[in-house]
Amino acid sequence: MQVAIGTKNKAKTAAIQNIVNTYFDHVHFEQYTVSSNVSEQPFSNEETRQGAINRARNTLQVARADLNFGLEGGVHEIDGLMYCCNWGAIALKDGTVLTCAGAQFLLPEEIANELRLGKELGPVMDEYTNKTDTRHHVGAIGVFTKGLVDRTEMFEHIVKLLIGQYLFYKNI
Repeated sequence: MQVAIGTKNKAKTAAIQNIVNTYFDHVHFEQYTVSSNVSEQPFSNEETRQGAINRARNTLQVARADLNFGLEGGVHEIDGLMYCCNWGAIALKDGTVLTCAGAQFLLPEEIANELRLGKELGPVMDEYTNKTDTRHHVGAIGVFTKGLVDRTEMFEHIVKLLIGQYLFYKNI
């Protein structure tokens, strides 16, 4: 099975590899840098979902793999509170796109304010933690859950939902 991953982000890639390898044998993974065709910092569930879909479709265009993954993180507000949101998509060779969303969690107001000023979460988290590449490792979720859930785990849940939908779709 050929699996194409529409990112080189380490947390997202690990999530896809961990889950796909659990359910399939003889998998060959390839990573691609593809555009989400949305803002660097998606600011709604709709934009974040569209980013995941675009990444999956753009990956399909370059890879033509059996499964073409797109994962996207973003933020959205409810009642003046800002939450992280995460979406995933698989594009299949026949053009079918399956989508799902995952965990959402509240961001501290000091982080939300930085995002409202037009900054992107990844660099804001690096500054907040005094570390580099937070988005490739624990992510904001790891920081704000005291390490109980890291970014890879968060995306594993999404990938598992996508694989489940794929397996259901295949058997229809």
